[in-house]
Amino acid sequence: MIERYTRPEMARIWSDENKLDTWLRVELLVSEGWTREGVISAEDMAKLREATYDLARARELEREIHHDVISFLRSVQERLGPEGRLLHLGLTSSDMLDTALAVQLVQAGALLREQLDALIETTITAALRYRTTLMVGRTHGIHAEPTTFGFKLAMWVDELRRCRARLDHAVDTVAVGAISGAVGTHATVPPSVEEYVCAELGLTPAPVSTQIIQRDRHAEFVAALALIGSSLDKMAQEIRHLQRTELGEAFEPFGANQQGSSAMPHKRNPEKCERICGLARVLRGHAVTAMENVALWHERDISHSSAERVILPDSTGLLHYMLWLFNSVMEGLEVDEKRMLANLKMTRGLIYSSRILLALVDKGMDRQAAYKLVQRNAQKVWRDEDKNQGLLAMLKDDPEVMAHITADELDAIADPKAYLVYIDTAFARLRLL
Repeated sequence: MIERYTRPEMARIWSDENKLDTWLRVELLVSEGWTREGVISAEDMAKLREATYDLARARELEREIHHDVISFLRSVQERLGPEGRLLHLGLTSSDMLDTALAVQLVQAGALLREQLDALIETTITAALRYRTTLMVGRTHGIHAEPTTFGFKLAMWVDELRRCRARLDHAVDTVAVGAISGAVGTHATVPPSVEEYVCAELGLTPAPVSTQIIQRDRHAEFVAALALIGSSLDKMAQEIRHLQRTELGEAFEPFGANQQGSSAMPHKRNPEKCERICGLARVLRGHAVTAMENVALWHERDISHSSAERVILPDSTGLLHYMLWLFNSVMEGLEVDEKRMLANLKMTRGLIYSSRILLALVDKGMDRQAAYKLVQRNAQKVWRDEDKNQGLLAMLKDDPEVMAHITADELDAIADPKAYLVYIDTAFARLRLL
């Protein structure tokens, strides 16, 4: 985990202290399960409940043993009496590791859900604020037809809600424990112990496992995080485009003491959104690694372990940071409504070509003939043959056009608000109105 891109609350979840606390909790719950089975006495269990670990000692032992679980267990057992022999009874390392990992993933998922909820609420507020703020819609980067900035943001709300649903499902998928022994057959530990441990941890027992919980679950989790990151990438990229000098319609917040360039004092760069776009690429890379971890040898190998020590803390940490950062962008977003309206008018009526085409067809013209008629005049506007005339003026000067439609009808078409009839319907469908 890179400290620069990690929020402290997420860092705590992946800290060595929280990891070993969780390991110890799983081990003691297994012992509790054996006590319920009558295998460990109540007296020995009482002593085991006092168990603690020594992080420094565990690290020292690992340098010698090269096995983190054995080193951890020895650091605990060295602080116990004879009852220490009962710790880890019937288990293999992955029983404890994978079950504890599930706990950490659920904890991380809760932080992600909290930050995603905050971003959704911030985006809803902005969508409502700019619900009727006219701007041009662009396809292929070219002016298309009028829309509103709030409508654009309403689409983001819808997508972020889907992100939340994916996150919830992904967390449920990895919220699975396995206390099933060396190859998952429960030959050394009964299913009843597994059921008790999982119930206490808020996990579901894996219906069947090998020595490990199957990694398609973890791949789905990381893929869901990468997909959420890709949605943030798209939204941040849109703000980057709108902030371009040629557009100047929306700007990420810029602090009073912030500096945009070491060489050019005038620069105000969309560096926060660019950061989000860059980190999304890392997340997508982690999703590939998670999928590579699915195919392991027979009942298990350990090739997934080293990769997961990187991608699971990193993926959850990066997405949590990205959600927090983009929420701050949306909270401080500066929107230039006047510039949006000016840009809407930039092409001098070209954005009304589709409605004009439909009006001519409605008057009885052949669609292809009407299309070529409007296109011919639109090309004159594109070529700037007469800078004093826009599309409507050129159409009014075209006898072939005026033979089918009146000037008043053309003027009525050129009203950007006429394009907004669906806006409130969309907001109502999203239950924002």
